[in-house]
Amino acid sequence: MVFNHFLYRKWKITLPLWCLISPLTGLALLGFAGEQQSGILSAVMGLVLISVVLSAVHHAEVVAHKVGEPYGTLILALAITVIEVSLIVSIMLNKADQGATLARDTVFAAIMLILSGIIGMSLFIGGYRFKEQAFIKAGVSAALVALTAISILTLVLPNYTTTEAGPVYSSSQLIFVAIISLVLYGGFVAVQAVRHRDYFLPKDAAPGDEDTHAAPPSGLTTVVSLVFLLIALAVVVLLSKKLSPVIETIVVNLGAPKSLVGVIIAAVILLPEGLAAIRAASQNRLQTSLNLALGSALASIGLTIPAVAIVAYTMGFKITLGIDAKSTLLLILSLFTISISFNAGKTNILQGIVLLVILATYLFITVVP
Repeated sequence: MVFNHFLYRKWKITLPLWCLISPLTGLALLGFAGEQQSGILSAVMGLVLISVVLSAVHHAEVVAHKVGEPYGTLILALAITVIEVSLIVSIMLNKADQGATLARDTVFAAIMLILSGIIGMSLFIGGYRFKEQAFIKAGVSAALVALTAISILTLVLPNYTTTEAGPVYSSSQLIFVAIISLVLYGGFVAVQAVRHRDYFLPKDAAPGDEDTHAAPPSGLTTVVSLVFLLIALAVVVLLSKKLSPVIETIVVNLGAPKSLVGVIIAAVILLPEGLAAIRAASQNRLQTSLNLALGSALASIGLTIPAVAIVAYTMGFKITLGIDAKSTLLLILSLFTISISFNAGKTNILQGIVLLVILATYLFITVVP
């Protein structure tokens, strides 16, 4: 007899067995990991990290299915941002000099990976499978307005201030930018979850979409998934922190710029949400996919920058937020392309191809500046 699910009928808890085992395996592995890991142990930790990420995706989707849109995507975006903030702050506290640019590199990488990578792949797969996909323009427009403003104010403006020579903010400027970042993100959340919730609700689901039409999970299943989601996210943070020295060594040995470390960290952090967004687009649920992607991009800046600013101000660190000229051009190109792509209210495969080309350019320029 083959058991495909871990099922407690008495309590009505139905979850795949692997998504319960993976986070616990990661916790056990952390108990054996020291300050220095062998190559074999590092490889094992990398494989376990991927499995824990996939487990986090599953648990997040269970919770999202229970609470409905747009709250489900908001929960996942906040969870992913908690990982990002925790990892950046922990490295900043351990290595203040290296952490000066880590926040900028990771946040910028997260935005580029979301705008050109996650959204690009979602539009490509969705366009390939369904030719055209529709979404609600008002919701996407609201997210893009907030994202454009917050991106330029946090990553570009520091290059042009004069109180301190760029690309850094003075202490007062840093606190001000932290406050307005929270204001912009808080305003977006209020619009998404309260005042204009209908802007972010998915279009009518396709008849074959089993996930949308399936009965919501039981309350106890949702609670178990929420607990294991938190465990999985914590394990991802701790495993990523353990693996970060290995990643740095590999980057240095390759002769690549240290900014590539931020790209790798952002890619690991965004993997759960990226997989969930691409999966939603492949099931003709583009609105959910865009909610995940754009909400995550906003949370990445709107919550990470204030957290990093508080740590820097309290500990007396100097952090570099301003990106260089080529990064500024790529950021503006991505935002401009996204805005044009979503102007018609429908998407197709070409828009996905263009965004993926921008992603390839960004990655290549990062390695070969």
